[in-house]
Amino acid sequence: MPNRKRFWLSALAASAIVVLLTCPALATIFGSVEGLIHDPQHRPVQAAQVTLRATSSDWTQVISSDDAGEFRFAAVPLGDYQVLVTVPGFEVQMQKFSVSSGREARLHFALTVAKATETVEVNDAPVLVNSESSTTSNVVSREQIANTPGADQTNSLAMITDYVPSAYIVHDQLHIRGGHQVSWLLDGVPVPNTNIASNVGPQFDPKDIDYLEVQRGGYSAEYGDRTYGVFNVVTRSGFERNRQAELVTSYGSYNNTNDQLSFGDHTDRFAYYGSISGYRTDLGLETSSTEILHDQSAGLGAFASLIFNKTPNDQLRLIASLRGDHYQVPNDPALQAQGVRDVEDERDDLFNCTWLHTMGTGSVLTVSPFFHFNRAHYNGEFVGDPADGAVIPEDDRGSNYFGGVAQVAVNRRRHNARAGFQVFGQRDNQLFGIVTSDGSNPPLSQREQVWGNVEAVFLEDQYKATDWLTLNGGVRMTHFGSTISENAVDPRVGAAIRIPKLGWVARAFYGRYYQAPPLLSVSGPLLAVAAQEGFQFQPLRGERDEQREFGLAIPFQGWTFDVANFQTGARNFFDHDVLGNSNIFFPLTLSRARIRGWEGSANSPQIAGRAQLHLAYARQHTEWKGFASGGLIPDDAVCVPGFCFLDHDQRNTFSSGLNLQMPWRINTDFNVSYGSGFLDGEGPQHLPSHTTYDLSLGKSFGENWNLRVTALNFTNQRYLLDNSNTFGGTHYVNPREFSVQVKYRFHY
Repeated sequence: MPNRKRFWLSALAASAIVVLLTCPALATIFGSVEGLIHDPQHRPVQAAQVTLRATSSDWTQVISSDDAGEFRFAAVPLGDYQVLVTVPGFEVQMQKFSVSSGREARLHFALTVAKATETVEVNDAPVLVNSESSTTSNVVSREQIANTPGADQTNSLAMITDYVPSAYIVHDQLHIRGGHQVSWLLDGVPVPNTNIASNVGPQFDPKDIDYLEVQRGGYSAEYGDRTYGVFNVVTRSGFERNRQAELVTSYGSYNNTNDQLSFGDHTDRFAYYGSISGYRTDLGLETSSTEILHDQSAGLGAFASLIFNKTPNDQLRLIASLRGDHYQVPNDPALQAQGVRDVEDERDDLFNCTWLHTMGTGSVLTVSPFFHFNRAHYNGEFVGDPADGAVIPEDDRGSNYFGGVAQVAVNRRRHNARAGFQVFGQRDNQLFGIVTSDGSNPPLSQREQVWGNVEAVFLEDQYKATDWLTLNGGVRMTHFGSTISENAVDPRVGAAIRIPKLGWVARAFYGRYYQAPPLLSVSGPLLAVAAQEGFQFQPLRGERDEQREFGLAIPFQGWTFDVANFQTGARNFFDHDVLGNSNIFFPLTLSRARIRGWEGSANSPQIAGRAQLHLAYARQHTEWKGFASGGLIPDDAVCVPGFCFLDHDQRNTFSSGLNLQMPWRINTDFNVSYGSGFLDGEGPQHLPSHTTYDLSLGKSFGENWNLRVTALNFTNQRYLLDNSNTFGGTHYVNPREFSVQVKYRFHY
C-alpha cells in the first residue's frame, strides 16, 4: 500500500505542474538562434529585417535587429534553417545552419554595400558544426528517411542504424553503444518506459518524423532514465503542408504491405497533422532458422499533432499516438512440427501536451504533462498432440505512466543556464501463467501489481568562457521508489574548444547516469517454478553508469567529420534471460559491465549538385564481469576472474550510403552494412563477418506522384546473425526483399 500511495502522490504532483509552475523553461527539442549585424565600418545595424525560415516547411519568423545590431529567436525546433538579413542599400545575406536541441546557434553578418546594378547577391555561408556542445549526436531529416532503403517502413529502424555509429539490430532489439535501454522524446517530452526488451515493435511510424536527433553520449543533466541512446523526435507539424494529404501504399515480397494516409494544413497561428498507418507481412521478426515458419505480423497506428500559436509569446502543442501490433513468434522446423504457435500482442498509447511561453529576452516557459501506456502480451499456443506434454506459457504485462516535465532556461550574456524537474508514477499489472498440454503439472497463474515513482531534478549551465572555449556542467538528482528505494546524484561536466582558423571543435565529457529498474517482482508459485528450473530471484536495482569520452568534429569544404572515443562502466547492468523453455524472458542485472570503443562518421555536401555520401563506423567491446546481481538469476550466471563478452558484442560495425539525384527527377540511394560478427554462444569466439546491400530507386511524376522500388539485402545473404536466447534463441538475417511504393499527394 505505501508504494501505491507514492504512485498517486507522484501523479498528483505531476498534475500540479500545469497549474503551479511559474518559472521559465525550455523544451528539449528546441534551441535558440542569435546573431550580430554590422556595416563595413563595424557599426551595429539597427532595424534590419531578419527572417528565419525552415528549409523544409513554411515555418517562418521575422524580427528586427535592436540598437546594438543584435537579434534573437527563442524556442526554435531542431532542424535545418536559413536566416536572411535585408537592409536597404546593402546586399542581402543568408546563412544556412542546423539547430540542435537545447543549444544556441550564434551567427555573424558583415554587410557590404549593394552594387550599382541593383542585383541581389545572396551569400550562403553554412554553419556545419556546433562549437559549444560536448554531446555526440546525429540529425536525420525526413528526406533522408524517405530516401534510405526501407527506412520509412513502420517496423524499420534503418533511419538509425544506417546513420549512427555503434547502432545495430540484434535479437530484434536496437542496441547503441552496447546497451538496449534508449529514451524517446516526442516534441521534447519524454516517453517514459522502465521495461527492458519486452517489446519488439516501435512506438510510432517513421513517416511521421520531421527530424530525428540521436544523442549517444555526453548527455546534459536533463537526460536520465534509459541512457544508451536518446532520440529527440520533431514530429510532422502541418507547417510543411497546405491543406494537403498524402497516400502511401506499397506491396512487396512475403506479402508485405506498408500503407499510410496523412493530412495536414496550417495558418499563420495554427497547424495540424494526422495520419493512419497499417502494415502486414509474412516475414515479421528475425527467423530462428533459414526457413520462414510462423512469422506473420500486422499492425495499425494513428498519430496526431496540433500546434497553436495563441500569441507571439505563447504556443500550445499536443501529440497523441496509438499503436497495436501482432507478432507470430518464429519457429524452427522442430517447433513447427511439434505444433508450437506462440504469438505476442503489443500496444503503445501516448499523449502529451506542452505550453511554451516566451518571457522576455532569453527566458522561455514550457510545461509538459504526459501519459504513456505500454503492453506486451506473450501468449503460448499449442496445436500438436497433447500427450507431448508441451509447456504453454503466458506473460501479460501492462504499464501505465503518468507525469510531467518542467524546465528552466535563462540565457544571459555568456550563460545558458537551465533547471527543471521530471516526475512520473508507474503502475505495472503483470500476469504470468504456465500449463502443460497433458496436464502432468498443475497449472500456474500468478498476477503481480506493482507501483513505483520517479522524481528527478536537474541544474546545468553552458558557459562561454571565450569565443573558442565553452564549458558545460550540471547535476541530476533522482529518487526512485517501489519495492526498493534508491537515490542518485549524477554530476556531468564537459568542454568544447573551437580551434581558431581551422574551425575544428574538440570536446571532452565526464558524467554519471542512473537508470531506474523495471517494476518486476516474483513470488509465490512462480518463484517455486523458477527454483525448479535453476533460478533464484533477487530485487532489481537501478543501473549506475560512469561515462567518459572525448571527440573531434572537423568541417572541411562542406564535409563534416566526427570521431569519438568512449568508455562506459556500469554497475547492475541491465540484461535479460529466458525462463526454462518458456520462450519468455525476464530482466536481470549483471554486477559489472564495461563498454569501450572508437566511432567515426562523415557526411558530405551536395557533390556536383547531385550526390551526397554518409559513412558511420564503430569499433567497440561489450563485456561483463562478476555475477548476476538482480532479477531472475540462473545458477550459472558467473564470470570470474576476468571479463566475458556479452551476447551483443560486435567488434566492428560499418554502414555507408550514397544518395544520387539523377536527371528526369530520378533519385537512387545505395546502402551497405557490415558487421564483424556477434558473440558465438558463450564465446569468446565470434560468428563470421557479414555484409548486406540495399538499393532504392525513385522517380517523381509531376508534383503529386512518386514511385519507388526498393531491394533490401539484394544479394540474398542468409547468415546466422546471433544465437542468443531471445524469441527462439537463434536469429538469421532476413532474406532478399523487394517492394514497390507509390505516393500520391492531393489537396482537399
